[in-house]
Amino acid sequence: MELRHLGRTGLRVSRIGLGTLTWGRDTDENGAADQLKTFWEAGGTLVDTADVYADGAAEYLLGRLMEDLVPRRDLVIATKSGSVPDPDRRFDGSRGHLLSALDASLERLGTDHVDLWQIHAFDPHTPVEETLQAVDIAVTSGRARYAGVSNFCGWQLAKAATWQLAAPGVRTRLAGTQMEYSLLQRGIEREVLPAALDLGIGVLPSSPLGRGVLTGKYRHATPADSRGASEHLAPFVAPYLDETAGRVVDAVATAADGLATTALKVALAWVRDRPGVVAPIVGARTAQQLRAALSVESLTLPDEICRALDDVSAPVHRYPDQDWSTL
Repeated sequence: MELRHLGRTGLRVSRIGLGTLTWGRDTDENGAADQLKTFWEAGGTLVDTADVYADGAAEYLLGRLMEDLVPRRDLVIATKSGSVPDPDRRFDGSRGHLLSALDASLERLGTDHVDLWQIHAFDPHTPVEETLQAVDIAVTSGRARYAGVSNFCGWQLAKAATWQLAAPGVRTRLAGTQMEYSLLQRGIEREVLPAALDLGIGVLPSSPLGRGVLTGKYRHATPADSRGASEHLAPFVAPYLDETAGRVVDAVATAADGLATTALKVALAWVRDRPGVVAPIVGARTAQQLRAALSVESLTLPDEICRALDDVSAPVHRYPDQDWSTL
């Protein structure tokens, strides 16, 4: 699998990443082992997790598999800290919480460092410089090799990245930002993506298949074994089952028919090759689904197909999200 640099850093990752959101909950150890082995054998390196996935079980499971199945040195392990199970406070970006959470992640993963540590979301109740100080401590102490953020909007990303760049050699440059991005969710193109491109930050798209909807599996009904039929994941899929999304899914299916390929591969190739994107994070239910996604390595969409998909899925950009002089 082709490798790409993450932002303006020396870290290289496979251009498809493996997500572990369901590991330890919907995906058991055998299923996770099949996925990780399939990913590794295909040349994949980037494995993304978080301390809150299955309340830590995803990290624990990944740690066991690195010990018994796949060599730790062959993987780029990315995890996240900052989310908290508190009804009054969803995110905690305080230095104390973040560093304690990272230490707990390292223990579950069975490793002395992660390759990429990401702040899971912006905490409006903590000064961003305190949050970023935790990042610097994590890197200088060797607990993390590189750092990034997740779910930061445009101004939050720019503020954080600029703060880090203000003291080169002292503060840790942000390598990446993980954001939801697909043909059904192009919101980051308004401000996050331009900021990332300008600042040299690599984009790691989550849910690149529109939470599974872009595969076309929901065009006529909801499969009984799908996430859309799952009690706890159905609300996650539901926003992309409306009429607007249906038009995009139909266009993807038409493109797939014309190219004699699958809707999954068309949708994934589109987001993989967008400017600024480094590696979409794919979360599969089975190893078979993962193999289907990894087969996208051989596909590059023709320009005319990309333009058609761009047009049918284009978000509305008005002042001040585009050059005001053109309005």
